[in-house]
Amino acid sequence: MLKRPSYIFAKQSVTLLFVGALLGACQKATPPVWDQTPYALEYGGLPVPELPVDNPLTVQGVKLGRMLFYENRLSGDNSMACASCHKQENAFSDTSRFSTGIDGLKGSRQAMSAVNMLWNTNGYFWDGRADKLRDQSLIPIEDELEMHETLPNVVAKLEQDTMYTNQFYRAFGSEEITSHRISLALEQFMNSIVSYRSKYDQYLAGTTMLTEQEERGMELFFDEYNPFFPETSGADCGHCHSGKTFISQEYMNNGLDSIYNDQGRKGVTGQTGDEGAMKVTTLRNIALTPPYMHDGRFSTLEEVIDHYNSGLQNAPALNPALAMTMGTGLMLSDQDKSDLVAFLHTLTDQALITDQRYASPF
Repeated sequence: MLKRPSYIFAKQSVTLLFVGALLGACQKATPPVWDQTPYALEYGGLPVPELPVDNPLTVQGVKLGRMLFYENRLSGDNSMACASCHKQENAFSDTSRFSTGIDGLKGSRQAMSAVNMLWNTNGYFWDGRADKLRDQSLIPIEDELEMHETLPNVVAKLEQDTMYTNQFYRAFGSEEITSHRISLALEQFMNSIVSYRSKYDQYLAGTTMLTEQEERGMELFFDEYNPFFPETSGADCGHCHSGKTFISQEYMNNGLDSIYNDQGRKGVTGQTGDEGAMKVTTLRNIALTPPYMHDGRFSTLEEVIDHYNSGLQNAPALNPALAMTMGTGLMLSDQDKSDLVAFLHTLTDQALITDQRYASPF
């Protein structure tokens, strides 16, 4: 049997390598395509949301925002991303009382859940100092207590990575990376994070039943406080956490203290009536997001209910609906409290915390 000379095999190998390299170069040289395909937003039985007309959700925009949400290079030492303090398993919140930044420094307020932002239409952060979600998205990057980076540095780092220049092209039609485009992409991704598949949602859809305890808790949650008929008086939680979103667009003083070191909304508006007032947050997935209140002072839902039942502190700016209950408290029995906690657990969306659409793309 004749053998081919080794130089023939060598020549064939070189030829194959050359062809492979040529094909790879052609693939790399293929320019990205601007893709404005709308993102198919799912929100189940929630009210139809108002989408930003100047920043509609697109498949590529949401994808870019998801990449940036999990990108450590947005921080000064490349160790922290938005997702570091807004974890999917905790409904995009943080179970630490105060999150720790890249320099080991802690903030002064608990990380809010970044879920169902499309139904939050009146400011962002506990005090509402950011008008739009895109504004909110950039502030932690430059905050010295958090990611402690500059926006020009973030842009410079991302510009060195063709993965990002290509994705910015797909999302915005050019490779130009700016802090404004970063904010728009982050806004798109966060607006795509929707919680709509809890047991309570299934109950409303008629596909499951609540237990007797959960149903009693639901009735207490939505029934109004009535000091004249204690046997029918409810916890009146739905007064502030209303509708299917369990949210309010208001900022309220909820009686945590009589004297406030944290001025809350007043620090933004300067209005005396806003002293100690904080954003009324959604109760969806509340069981996944301890600790509670803007300063994380309560570790459990039971402590939160005890506060509203009998622990309110009087203050000039105390919400009037809460002030009405101070004479008698909510008059909740231990069984009532347990029932309320059981109902609050039905607001947990297990599908949300494992949904790959919201997970790290890396």
